[in-house]
Amino acid sequence: MLFSSPTVNATGPKANRIDLFSFSTPQMRAFHVTWLAFFVCFFAWFAAAPLMPLIRAEFGLTKDQIANINIASVAVTILVRLIIGPLCDKYGPRRTYTWLLLVGALPVFGLAFAKSYEVFLFFRLCIGAIGASFVITQYHTSVMFAPNVVGTANATVGGWGNAGGGAAQSLMPLVVAAVLSLGVEQAFGWRVAMFVPGVAMVVMAFVYARYTQDTPQGDIVDLRARGIQIEGGKKGGMAIFLQACRNYRVWMLAATYGACFGVEIFIHNIAASYYVDRFGLSIANAGFAAGIFGALALFARALGGIASDRIAARRGLDGRTLLLFGLMLGEGIGLVLFSKADSVALAIGAMALFGLFTHMACGATYAVMPFVDRKALGGVAGLIGAGGNIGAVAAGFLNKATDTPQQTLLILGLIVAGTSLCAISVRFSAQHKSAEQKLLDAALAMRRTETDLAPAPRATTGLA
Repeated sequence: MLFSSPTVNATGPKANRIDLFSFSTPQMRAFHVTWLAFFVCFFAWFAAAPLMPLIRAEFGLTKDQIANINIASVAVTILVRLIIGPLCDKYGPRRTYTWLLLVGALPVFGLAFAKSYEVFLFFRLCIGAIGASFVITQYHTSVMFAPNVVGTANATVGGWGNAGGGAAQSLMPLVVAAVLSLGVEQAFGWRVAMFVPGVAMVVMAFVYARYTQDTPQGDIVDLRARGIQIEGGKKGGMAIFLQACRNYRVWMLAATYGACFGVEIFIHNIAASYYVDRFGLSIANAGFAAGIFGALALFARALGGIASDRIAARRGLDGRTLLLFGLMLGEGIGLVLFSKADSVALAIGAMALFGLFTHMACGATYAVMPFVDRKALGGVAGLIGAGGNIGAVAAGFLNKATDTPQQTLLILGLIVAGTSLCAISVRFSAQHKSAEQKLLDAALAMRRTETDLAPAPRATTGLA
């Protein structure tokens, strides 16, 4: 059976370094498999977005119908993200991710069979559940890595996974072109292309079940059955969720995540169509331009996590929130510049600028997340993640209410700049800081000990 036994043996404490080219430990296997699974999920989530000009023509969609489709693609994610965090606490990320991949593949395949706007809208709504994969990704690395590198680990796997959105923007038009070159009709070509992300999700489900484990000590369900307390709490479920709800820091970080990740999702949905409609680019060229924004996730989100870990080494938790404030402010300014760009070159330059700040802010947000409440980790991760999708839905409704996308982008820029104040409102008590500092010191001491005992220098990447 899929979950008949743990996939690997327990190996002890959290990892205090990131050995990027190592697959020998459960921590690094979880690191690599979870970002790859998230990449596949993100690719599938936005595989239809760059094909919307084709789909719009086939179904004769209006502006409001396209806006409804974009809103639907992120709306249900809010609910599923709220549920998925406590499920990780209760059943473990391995089981939760595997089932999300298997079930989430169904609406991806379903899009290929849509014959009307209503059916397409329904499957696009269901596909939004795939976005909850982010919460599992962040949960899994949070329980696998120590405080000195957890920000870097979270941001890196999140960024590399988010790059799946950019890959979808660039690659899906090419997949369609390849199918069309075989002589099939255009309406059939984009439907065949949707099988690519669907099959990839099914394959990743079996990879996740086979090559990962829940924690450094082993399987969460087995550990709890043996009476071993784990980081997420004794039972998980609704109690963890309610505990997270009572923490004001969760809501402040949910707001900041709505203003960075929400904007990221919104841009993924509209970018290709924006370049087609505003600058007259072809679908392939518009997909390439939109893909630049997604490609930034390959390094920018990780950069936000690395910067957060580095500044925390000098200024503690307050340094993490101050960095997040600065990144949010830069994102808001960049969005305003993007809305004013009147040429393709200026638009791409401005998009790259605000995109850099956006992805870094996403990484910096989840570099703070593991320190909010260790006993309610799943609930915290789920609520903050849901905030990102609430932001995306709000941006979709704003776009529907305004006259032009440029006006939407301008208003979004001002809102993001204002939301940066939520970041600096996050404060931690002296007792909380002291407890976290002890954990950090212990991780650093263990790292120094391991380095002293190592027979030869280990090949590292600079991420740790």
